[in-house]
Order: sequence, then C-alpha cells, then structure tokens
Amino acid sequence: MFELIKKRTKNVKNDVISGITVALALVPEAVAFSFVAGLDPLVGLYAAFMVGLITSVIGGRPGMISGATGALAVVMVSLVKEGNAMGLAMAQPVVSMGVQYLFLTVILMGILQAAAGGLKLGKFIRLVPHPVMLGFVNGLAIVIFLSQLNMFKSVQAGALHWLPRAELMTMAGLVIATMGIMIVLPKITRKIPAALTAILAVTAATLFFNLDVATVGSFIRDGGGEGLKGGLPVLQTQIFTLIPWNMATLKFIFPYAFILAGIGIIESLLTLNLLDEITETRGNSNRECVAQGVANIVTALFGGMGGCAMIGQSIINVNSGGRGRLSGIVAALSLLGFILFGSFYIEQVPIAALTGIMFMVVMGTFAWSSLRIMHKIPKSDALVLICVSILTVTFDLAVAVFIGIIMSALVFSWENALRIRARKRIKRDGTKVYEIWGPLFFGSTQMFVSKFDVKGDPENVEIDFIESRVSDYSGIEAISGIVEKYEKEGKKITLKHLSADCKKLLNRSDAKYRSIILEEIDDPRYYVVADPTSFHGNRV
Repeated sequence: MFELIKKRTKNVKNDVISGITVALALVPEAVAFSFVAGLDPLVGLYAAFMVGLITSVIGGRPGMISGATGALAVVMVSLVKEGNAMGLAMAQPVVSMGVQYLFLTVILMGILQAAAGGLKLGKFIRLVPHPVMLGFVNGLAIVIFLSQLNMFKSVQAGALHWLPRAELMTMAGLVIATMGIMIVLPKITRKIPAALTAILAVTAATLFFNLDVATVGSFIRDGGGEGLKGGLPVLQTQIFTLIPWNMATLKFIFPYAFILAGIGIIESLLTLNLLDEITETRGNSNRECVAQGVANIVTALFGGMGGCAMIGQSIINVNSGGRGRLSGIVAALSLLGFILFGSFYIEQVPIAALTGIMFMVVMGTFAWSSLRIMHKIPKSDALVLICVSILTVTFDLAVAVFIGIIMSALVFSWENALRIRARKRIKRDGTKVYEIWGPLFFGSTQMFVSKFDVKGDPENVEIDFIESRVSDYSGIEAISGIVEKYEKEGKKITLKHLSADCKKLLNRSDAKYRSIILEEIDDPRYYVVADPTSFHGNRV
C-alpha cells in the first residue's frame, strides 16, 4: 500500500476530496475518545476541529492530520475523575470540576510542547531506532484494530456484549463491503476517492434497504450524548474563576500535563517520521512541536480536550491523495461544517462504513515486512520490536517508546563494549606498543584495562589510539588509571593519537600529561619498517 501512496503528487482536487473523507472519519473517532475521557462529544469534536486546523496551517508536516486521540484520552479519564473528586472535597457547586481542571492541564500541556519546539528538542526523535519505530506502528495498528472491535458490541446490563447474531452479521457484511470497495475501486480508477465512495455507497445501501444498524447518531446517543448539536465553542473563561490558582493546583495538574505533552509529542513526531517515509518528503519536527503546543492552548480555551497527530486519519489522508496543508484545513473546516450544518446527514452514516475504513487503515499501518524479516535481523532488534508492540497495546505509546529506546541503547552499549581490541608489538628500541581498536566508553573500560600487562611490560610503553575513540569521561578515567599503574611500576608511558577534546581533559586534570601525550605530525596509519624482523605483534 505504501508503494501506491508514494506515487501520488500534491494537487488541490486531491487535497479537497481527501480532506472531506478524513472529516467523515474524524467524527466517530472524536466522539469515541470523548466518551473514553468521560467528556461530552462536542469536547472531542471541537478539539478535532481546532487542533486539526491550527496544526495544518502552521505545523511542520503538510498532510498530517491531528485531533483528539485515544492515547491522550486514556490519561485524561484519570485526570477528570480525580479533578471531580477534588471539586467535591472543596464543596464546589460545579459538577464538572474535573473538566475545568482538564482545560487548565491542556493549556499547560500546550505550553510545554511549544517550549520543547522552541528549544529544538524535536530533533531527538531521530534517536528512536528503526525496530522501535516498527514496534510503534505495529502496536498502534493492533490498538486501532482492537478499538474497532467495540463497534461490534453493545451495552447490556452495564457491560459490553457482542451484538445479536443477525445484527452482527449485518454489521460484518457492511464492513466487508466497505473494505471491498476500497480494495477494488483503486484497481479500476484512481480519479474517484475510494474511502469517500465507500462511505456514500454503504450509507445509501443502509437507507435504501432500511437496515437497522448503528449510525453515528445512535452511537453518540448510546454513549449518553444528544447528537451533533450545532453551535460554536465558547471561550472557557470559567477556568479562571472556578479553579483555585495556587501551588496545590499546579502540583496536581503538572504531572498530567507533562505526561500528556510527552505522549502528544512522541505520537506526533513518530507519525511525522512515518509520513516522511511514506511520501518521501521531510517535515520539520521542531515546528510541529510548536504547532501542537499552540493548538492545544487554543483548543483548551475554547472548550476542546486537546489532541495530537492521528496516525490512522493521516494514513487515510495520504492514501486519498492529501499531500498539502489544504487537505488538513479542508478536513477541519468540513468537520465544523458537519457539526453546524450537516449534523442530520452525518448522523445517518453507518458505523460499519467507518469501521471498514479503519480496518483498511490497520492493514496499511501494520509493518507486514517486519514479519518477513524477523528471522533475518539481529535477535536483539527482533526482541525490541516485539516488546514495543506489546507495550504499546498493554500500556501506552510513551511507555513503549521509552522502554524500546532504553533496550536499544543497552544492546548497543553491550555490543560495543565487546568490540574493543588491542594489537601488541615491540619496536626496535624495545618499546611495547598497544594499538587500540574500538570505542572506549563506560561499557568497555573493564575490557580495555584487561588488555594491559603492567608488571610484565618493558620499561617503555606506548598506547596508540589511532583506531579508537574515547567517547565519555569513563574512558578518560580508564586511561588515567592505566597511566598511574605504569608510573607506580616506575615505567615510562606515552599516549598517541588522542582526540583534541580528550587531550584537553587530560591536560586539565594533571599537567604531567603534557609530557605523556605525544603530538604527532606524521600519518601514523602507515608504519614504515626497515627490517621486518625487528618487531613482532599479535591482536587480542
């Protein structure tokens, strides 16, 4: 699927059509995530509109769609519940005290995200290894798939149960029909958007045959909402009067704001990197951080729940031909239009059609190539990939990515710690030379020290670092330790081909290194020997 996506180019027609298609898919997602967070559907819908519009205009990745997401909603539900409990403890007459805390938290979340972009921290997303990226997309695909299974269930006696057989078969049939249209239509023509065509065709079929199926309207009402009510968002000035502005409030909201900011940045930047790979273009990660921050500040002030990049809707967008900023702008404005003027028609769209589209997103998101290469890549990379996938499903994106990066870093350190080598030879004047290969850092210092025979070495010893790089202060300390050992034995030691920064640190620590470190002017890679029998060497 990604190969087909890459061949598309940016044009106004594709951007407009894909934007409308994405807007239709945004409705149930925003509503569903609002319910997850315990909020009114309009809170999620306004967030999808405002975050999507602002990030499309000033964001760092044209064609990327942002809005209310499940990763953030999972954290928000705890915040809302705890905030409500605090409101009751303070005898506040406001029932939705937790929602007011949420808006204030999202404002702080936006400030943290904008600050991260301003400080150029977005570049650190490059530190995410490829196995972690594959695990992220695989885990996210599984999360999207599992979330769509709830569409095949209904609430009975306060719990979710599978639909009755007849309704389940009808739902499954419509989902399959939607997926079939999206698979077959592009093989016939690419001038007609497959996703939008599938939505219109399945909606028309349900209305024509008068099928009793769940629709966007019934989905909202079953969740406790009243449908897609019209009306513009209202500035949340109440947060300045209902919530006490003191250190206790900041202490309460800051941990939530920090976690939400981290999840939002990670999901947005990983989605940005994925779209970079798909479209063979490059976005600006720092600009995207600032845009996400500004968007969250604004949406919280106007009654939205905040958001970040949405990988599912972003894939739908690029798959439908959306490449420019116009696609995201059209998606946001279309969503607002649906809320204000087209709510009646949008409520007629079957959930099955939107579920079918999301299943196609799952198929396009999952890195199927990772299954084929699993036995070909290093076992450590395969383990990281699997762990990140599982953690994304079990916990959340931030936890999965952080643990994946830590695992990859530990594996890298361990492997490089074993790569340090020392070739030993004796010069004509009897000096023993240790030629060091490999990185010298905290993980390899013990192996480095074990290469030397301090007591058995001759009076003059030379350590050549031409094929080695001292990477950290632990490496500096290891060199100092070896020098001290040889000096205690009364032997002369010299150091060659150290990096400039390493020399500076050693000279700063002790003036004696000015005579121990040799300043080379020749190219030491080509050691000329007049008599080949004058030395012998081995590498250990």
